[in-house]
Amino acid sequence: MQKQLEALTRDLNDAWTKLDIEHKLQQVQKLEEEVASPEIWHNPESARQKNEQLAKLTAETNSWKILRGQIEDIKELLDLNEPDLESEIAEQLSALEADLNNLKKSLRFNGPYDHNDAILRITAGVGGTEAMDWAGMLERMYLRFAEKANLKVTLLERTAGEEAGIKTAVYEVRGQDAYGRLKSEHGVHRLVRLSPFNADNLRQTSFALVEILPIIDNPTDIEINEKDLRIDVYHSGGHGGQSVNTTNSAVRITHIPTNTVVAIQNERSQLQNKEKAMEILRGKLAQLQIEQQAESIDKLRAGESAGWGQQIRNYVMQPYKLVKDTRTKHEETDVNAVLDGKINNFIDAFLDANM
Repeated sequence: MQKQLEALTRDLNDAWTKLDIEHKLQQVQKLEEEVASPEIWHNPESARQKNEQLAKLTAETNSWKILRGQIEDIKELLDLNEPDLESEIAEQLSALEADLNNLKKSLRFNGPYDHNDAILRITAGVGGTEAMDWAGMLERMYLRFAEKANLKVTLLERTAGEEAGIKTAVYEVRGQDAYGRLKSEHGVHRLVRLSPFNADNLRQTSFALVEILPIIDNPTDIEINEKDLRIDVYHSGGHGGQSVNTTNSAVRITHIPTNTVVAIQNERSQLQNKEKAMEILRGKLAQLQIEQQAESIDKLRAGESAGWGQQIRNYVMQPYKLVKDTRTKHEETDVNAVLDGKINNFIDAFLDANM
């Protein structure tokens, strides 16, 4: 058992170092001191951000702290050299090994933004009602997944289809490793089924684009030159009361070098829409930087996002039932379960393949 404990301790220390848990614990201590100060509420937005950061870091480090404490307890029990405790210690060691293997999954989140929150954007492809209905099905899938994964989802923008589904929807997804968990979904999703909107009930193929963008809370992490932006304002067609439709509250921002466009009209004020549009734009440029493997934003090239060219998953409901990822080759036969939010196996397969 001593060798088993030494191996367990060694694995824990390796993971502890790779995940920089010590530094994160120091950040937790610093943030706890800051949020305990009454002066922090002089700036409510800053207070909110620090409380969210504290909650996220605490959730990320607590399990590691508890595991280290449990291993220390096992060491003390072994030092007692009591034969009657051997069976109990063996059981505890097996349980701790399982806990460590589960926690080590965090090592898969090794990208620059994997611990960030995320923007989820779904856009229907060509094909009218069929494509919009498919986009709506994906919207429901991700909302159900987020609910099961304890991720907080906030609607930013949504345009419903005339008959069914959605033309587009934009959500903010916040929670531990939100971007890291969802980044596998970035790309084109293809559906094959018997059309419920066709009188002849013919087989139909539909497409929808899912974009997963990291939320860059600190603007200095992605510095955008103001001269590279074109900002247009126009009347909003969204909700929010009478003034929304009578003032130029909607905002469209174009990043000229990459021809990246973000439009938001969901908030009540032009300033709020501009801030949210800039948040999404930073995420789009960060994602583009990852795709192009560019050293900086200034090195990005226009028209080279994966966009509609990257088909990542097929959902076949006719003539057989199968969901298959084109990158990892992982597949599931229970299509209904997948569309009900059971996508963890696809996410795990992607993360394992990209460790």
